[in-house]
Amino acid sequence: MSALKALSLFSGAGGMDIGVERAGFEIVGSVELDPRARAALHLNRPWWPSLGDGDVLSVAKSLTPESLSLGYGDLDLVVGGPPCQPFSTAAQWSGGRLGMDDVRAKTVHGTLDVIETLAPKVVILENVLGFVQGSGAALPFIKQRLETLADKRDVHYNIDFRNINAADYGVPQNRKRVIVVLVRKDSGSWSWPTLTHSAAPATAWDALHDLQEHDPPTPQGRWAGLLPSIPEGWNYQWHTARGGGEELFGYRTKYWNFLLKLAKDRPSWTLAASPGPSTGPFHWDNRPLSSREMMRLQTFPDEWTLPGDYRAQVKLIGNATPSLLAEVMARAAAQTISGSPILGSPTLEVVRSKRPATSSPVAQVPVAYLHLLGAKDDHPGTGLGPGAQERSDRIRARLEQLQTTL
Repeated sequence: MSALKALSLFSGAGGMDIGVERAGFEIVGSVELDPRARAALHLNRPWWPSLGDGDVLSVAKSLTPESLSLGYGDLDLVVGGPPCQPFSTAAQWSGGRLGMDDVRAKTVHGTLDVIETLAPKVVILENVLGFVQGSGAALPFIKQRLETLADKRDVHYNIDFRNINAADYGVPQNRKRVIVVLVRKDSGSWSWPTLTHSAAPATAWDALHDLQEHDPPTPQGRWAGLLPSIPEGWNYQWHTARGGGEELFGYRTKYWNFLLKLAKDRPSWTLAASPGPSTGPFHWDNRPLSSREMMRLQTFPDEWTLPGDYRAQVKLIGNATPSLLAEVMARAAAQTISGSPILGSPTLEVVRSKRPATSSPVAQVPVAYLHLLGAKDDHPGTGLGPGAQERSDRIRARLEQLQTTL
């Protein structure tokens, strides 16, 4: 029996594609605009066909089933994570979430063009919660396009989505995302994978305990010296009136991952693609995580390598879908298509550490920061802080700019 066939969109550094391959699929094509991400794919899987250097919209214009050596409706799986920035909470706070009005959301149009051209049996899309709910969500547009496809080609899809935490499936990282699944009605019935780790998640210690970094990155910036004075699992809030340290900051006056440190007995917090010098999670050894450590927390296999310098690698890793999560979802797709249960555990599942973890010591606040000591006001609440009016002005300006281009 030949392997199931999968097409990858927005392939990035291959996080999702690795999981799909581990689930038994053959990658028959990948679409990725970023040249560094394409270089990562070629470095690790030179036999995966690249469908050019354009974006999904441009590739969709020339894509045919025959170009993948398939007939219409023969492709088993399409996977991808369209750019999340148009739908993200971060976009909302930095100047307004435009959703489907954002130029980057045109990639959703391209994704639906691919689906119309190939009629795959299953489609799995990964994104943020704003992709399916709220102003500018993509879900209504997807449903509309699927209705058009049903009218034009008599191809019908069931659509389902779920807000999931990757940690519930064994990823040693709390990473909340939405998984949208489309199943062609003649291709089987989708069942969501069982939550395997919600009661006992894989921890950062499980993922990192055996890694020895001989030249780890060094902390930078104004606040780097405070890291040793913050316990594992805490952020700057340790040094507020509600924490256990010195009162150096007001409660909730900084962003959540400001000086945030990993806890050995818990999953990591979500890894960022473009962290600033004070943005965690930081290692319990009071330093930034190495790229290899971040890859472990994203469940890339150890043999996977990335091109570029540290900053470029961090961006590739932070934008990736955890490979284990992709494997779990792709196994569910294989079960849908075959109608048979997929036996055994996922190959990328993190092995639990048999070596117990011990807490790292906490240091005193360095003298250089003691001038900050004293009572501080808490943040007044959502929408009431000093940046609220600035954000409102930025949103208004972006909307006005958008209207002038329509």
